[in-house]
Amino acid sequence: MQRRNELNRRIHHITDNVRHSDGPLPSDFSEQAVEREEEEVLDALGEAGRRELRQINRTLARVDAGEYGTCAECGREIPEARLEILPHSELCVTCAERHGR
Repeated sequence: MQRRNELNRRIHHITDNVRHSDGPLPSDFSEQAVEREEEEVLDALGEAGRRELRQINRTLARVDAGEYGTCAECGREIPEARLEILPHSELCVTCAERHGR
């Protein structure tokens, strides 16, 4: 939950920066070019954050449904060691390897 809240704050901040909520773009063309490059980096960070947020939300939904720790494909238990490394894992090692994940 803490990570989800942190990601929501970060994504909101990135969105505000990319939309220039703090003011218009500079009038100087070279400054605008620098701003655009920064926006591309921020957008990539925002997308990575949104992906992680989707994983967290899916994981929390699996917890609520009592499915966390069970492979979504074969129904076998996901080893605790795998969940410690990848807490958002929905597949056991065998099924993940089969799908190239």
